[in-house]
Amino acid sequence: MTGRKFWIFWGTLILGVLLASALFGPFLVPDPARPDLFARLLAPSFSHPFGTDELGRDVLSRLLAGGRVSLAVAVSVVLLAGGLGIIIGSISGYWGGRLDSVLMRTVDVMNCIPTYFLILSLVVTLGPSLFNVVLILGLTSWTGMARLVRAEILSLRERDFVLAARASGLPAWRIIARHILPNLSTTILVASALLAGDAILIESGLSFLGLGVQPPTASWGNLLTSGHEYLQMAWWLIFFPGFAIFLAVASFNLLAEGLRDILDPRIRAGA
Repeated sequence: MTGRKFWIFWGTLILGVLLASALFGPFLVPDPARPDLFARLLAPSFSHPFGTDELGRDVLSRLLAGGRVSLAVAVSVVLLAGGLGIIIGSISGYWGGRLDSVLMRTVDVMNCIPTYFLILSLVVTLGPSLFNVVLILGLTSWTGMARLVRAEILSLRERDFVLAARASGLPAWRIIARHILPNLSTTILVASALLAGDAILIESGLSFLGLGVQPPTASWGNLLTSGHEYLQMAWWLIFFPGFAIFLAVASFNLLAEGLRDILDPRIRAGA
């Protein structure tokens, strides 16, 4: 198996398993919110493969329920931030001029502010909730996508096929949508995969600090929060959520690496 096939295979496999577990797992395990005070802090066993927490709730059930939330946050942030980045980058790169200067200076200003500090400030201002986390992450994570799309469009807008489309009288939005953006599929897919991994890490960090998804709703981040107090007596409360975050972020990064290697003709030609 070549390097590029290795990355794409394992990234897709791990991500597929995580998605299938998050989608269908909660139907196969006990209620993640049901406490059992007589089964508090039980170590992993046949009846509880990942053990139980301080309230006797099954950790596997809560991990699968938290996976739904964390992966839903990642997808939502990619759609929101990616959509904003594509639109703003397309406008900036295609029209250029003063509009390009204004948009790119806006990006520069946002990049000057430490991203995590900005996100923390906004979450504290608006209040911690799942909706606010998705909204804030989406509105603060589009700058990288915008810069990538703009750079690619600057190199494409003077190509013969774009000039021919202009000469035929097609409106600008149609030229961008039908002739330019399809040529950016590699850039957009790779950037989206990396953005999804970043979204999971940031959401987990916010939830760990108590500023993200709020209990009793489970997410991988707040599972770490509830488990860190019992680290010495119940290692499984930290290990399994942390490992799930690691697998999710690693799968998105592997997928991005594989997509870049397979879809980028410049890399294929040099292989």
